[in-house]
Formats: sequence, C-alpha cells, structure tokens
Amino acid sequence: MLKAIRSKGNYCLAALLVVSFAVGCRKYNEFSEDELDKRYAGGSNTVFDESGGAFAHPFQGMSEHDMEVHETGDAHFEASFVTAPSFIRPGLGPIYNNVSCASCHIADGHGKPALPGQPLLSMLFRISIPGEGPHGEPNAAPGFGGQLQTASVVGKPSEGSINIVYTEEQVVLADGEVVNLRRPTYSLQNTYIPAPAGLMLSPRVAPPVFGLGLLQAISDQTLLSWTDEMDVDGDGISGKVNYVWNISKNKTTIGRFGWKAGAPDLLQQTAGAYSEDMGITNSLFPAESSFGQSQYDNLQDETEVSDSILNAVVFYTRTLSVPARRMVSDANNLWGEKIFSKAGCDKCHKPLVRTEINMAFPSVSGQLIFPYTDLLLHDMGADLADYRPDFKANGYEWRTAPLWGIGLTKQVNGHSNFLHDGRARNILEAILWHGGEALASREYVKQLNKNDREALLSFINSL
Repeated sequence: MLKAIRSKGNYCLAALLVVSFAVGCRKYNEFSEDELDKRYAGGSNTVFDESGGAFAHPFQGMSEHDMEVHETGDAHFEASFVTAPSFIRPGLGPIYNNVSCASCHIADGHGKPALPGQPLLSMLFRISIPGEGPHGEPNAAPGFGGQLQTASVVGKPSEGSINIVYTEEQVVLADGEVVNLRRPTYSLQNTYIPAPAGLMLSPRVAPPVFGLGLLQAISDQTLLSWTDEMDVDGDGISGKVNYVWNISKNKTTIGRFGWKAGAPDLLQQTAGAYSEDMGITNSLFPAESSFGQSQYDNLQDETEVSDSILNAVVFYTRTLSVPARRMVSDANNLWGEKIFSKAGCDKCHKPLVRTEINMAFPSVSGQLIFPYTDLLLHDMGADLADYRPDFKANGYEWRTAPLWGIGLTKQVNGHSNFLHDGRARNILEAILWHGGEALASREYVKQLNKNDREALLSFINSL
C-alpha cells in the first residue's frame, strides 16, 4: 500500500498514492457525476490507507512550498505548550484544557468521552448563561467565560471539574434484538468560585480534523440551497445554517465548523482552540481566557502564538486528505446504501457535493466529494439536547456530522464512540439516539430485520 509515513509531524514521502492508477491522467474534477468512483471520498485529495495513520496524510500534489507549510503546521499541531518562562513554546494557561492540538485530536481523529472519575483528555464543556453577547454569541458566564477550563498551571486554581454518570437503558428492536444505550448526566463540581445561576453545560468531544479544507470549500450558496427552515417540502427535515460572528471579517457570516457550526472558518476555529483549549493568546483572541478572573497574571505581554504559526496550523488542517471508501462493490454494502437512502439518512448526511471554484487554491477547487453531511443545523430531539443556544443554533440543534472515514475510527483511535458527547459506543447506538428531525429515520431502522440492519451498518462502516 502506497502511503505517507508520519513521524513526529514530518512526512517521509515514500509515495503518496495517486489518483491516476484508477482514472488515468485526467484530473478528478473533470469527471461527470455519471463517472464517479465512490472510493474517492475526498476527490483528488483521497488517500488509500486503512492503517492507524489513515487520517494524517497531506493533500497530494502540493508544491514544495505548500508541503513545507503543511509540515510546519503539523509540527506545531503536535507540539506541547509549557508554563512561562521557557525558551520553547511558553504561555500555557494559566487555565486550560490540554497542552496541544494533537492531545485532543489524537492522530487527527475522534476524541472520546472520559469515563467516570477520569480527566477530560479529549472532551471539553462549553458554558454560558441565558442571554446573548454583543454579537449574538452565547452569553459568557461571569467568572468562567465561555468554556470550562479544568486544568491550570502551578499556583492557580482551575475553574472546576465535571462529574459524569451513565445510566443504562434498553431499546428493543422490532426483531427482538436488545440494544443497551447509556445516558450521560453531567454535573459541575469543585468550582473555584460559586457557579452563576442558570449556568448551561454543553459537552463536546474533539472531532476529526481531516477533510476540513474541502468542507470549507463548499460554497455558501450550496449550503443555503439545502436549507428548508420552515419545512416547505413537508419531509420533516428543516435544516438551517448558523450565522456567527466572523472576527477577521468583522461581520456576521455563515458558520460551518464545530458541533453547532459556531465557527465560520478554520482560522477562527483554530485561533479559538488556542485561546480556550490551551490558554494561548493570538491575534484573533489577544486577551487571556482568564482575563478578569483571579487566575489572570496581569501581564500585558505579546501574543503567545505568532500569525505565521497560527496560519501554518490552519493550513495543516486545511490540507489533510480524506481516506478512501472501501468495498464499494460489495453486494451487502450496496444493499445497505439503498437502505440508508430509504431510511432518509441521506437527507441530512448528503453523500455528494461539488466544491466551489477556487483559482487561488486549485487543490480544493471544483472537487466532487462524498462527505455525507449538509453542514446544517438540525433539531435532534430532547435526548441529545444540551439546552444551550449557540448563535442561531438552539438547545436542540446540532450540525450534521460528516460520515466520511467513520469506519476507520476504531483502527485510528482505538474506540468507536460517536455523537457530540461520545455517548454512543457504536454506529447503531448513535442511530438509536437520533430524534427530532431524524425520528422517522430512527424508527425505520428499528423496524429492519437483522440482515438489513447489518447491511446498513456495513455500508456506513465502509465510508
């Protein structure tokens, strides 16, 4: 198998697998939809690798300069910050959630929830109180901000900790099979000051970071064409875009990243993670996340990560390839794909889209890709609700998660936990937690016989 071998942020370019073995010398984006090869989930930015490094390959065919920027971003994505003063990567905290990007996005893949009594290593909690900030954002909690920081440097208190309790409950399918679900309950503990009244908690596990550049390349017009907020067509699906404050543009734009599509682009998503997750100031978020709190150090120092490094990390996340879909001709998977459509899953998890033309960055321009998402907000029902608004997303709504690469999660990350808080321990559990706009799809799946259900799950695992 031809692949790039990753080692401490550098790639030994043994031989990236090229698209030409299947399609000759033609560019992938010249194909019509009738000629599609469904293996190429990321268009020409697809990599054929089923190993533990499947999510860590750069775009193919980048220039030497772009490859250097990618590798620089990779190195800083993996690099850990430490407490100041230090000659190397100082500035951690004083309150934070983790020490590096890669500590949460392990192998560029899925985070997992903490078990009861364990630290939150790849999971965090957004917090707020009722109301809105000046730009429509969640209303920051006094003394805590917008994210609970559960770790701190020596001599400073963290903001608190989270206690997680799971309650088992059973779902009986139509053919008699019993599925055990676990319902999480979260409670805030050990706060350094009393929590304000009405504090809302929203759990979030770290999502994968591969393929993000292709998702960013889907045009706003395409997303808007998919919306049906008033359910005019009567199919029970009423997806909508989130409108969020874009810091670099100083205006409201469409959101597309994060569990509630709360970030407009990869720059703001990455800069926000530096600020909130690691306590690292930057040009978009120049104030310490602890500003106004007792942990604040009162130093008016320069930003702790430069624009050049920030932009390199953004470029890294923008140029990670998508693993190829597997076993596309398998009869069982082909039948499962039909069931996926019959169940209505493809109304939100849209299989196919073409990215917009981008002359400045041809790698993402005009690509036919299979992300299995519409990047829209959907009401997922009370069982998955966090009851915390995020810009235009209400407490029941979540952005449709992309499904590409989902079947390799176990191989890459050593677990199969899904949904925004990782409560589902496999794909079937994730389906059975769906409600709201997805209720009809869930009930359809519950009525399937075992063979059809296994075919559906096999198809999803092939993505």
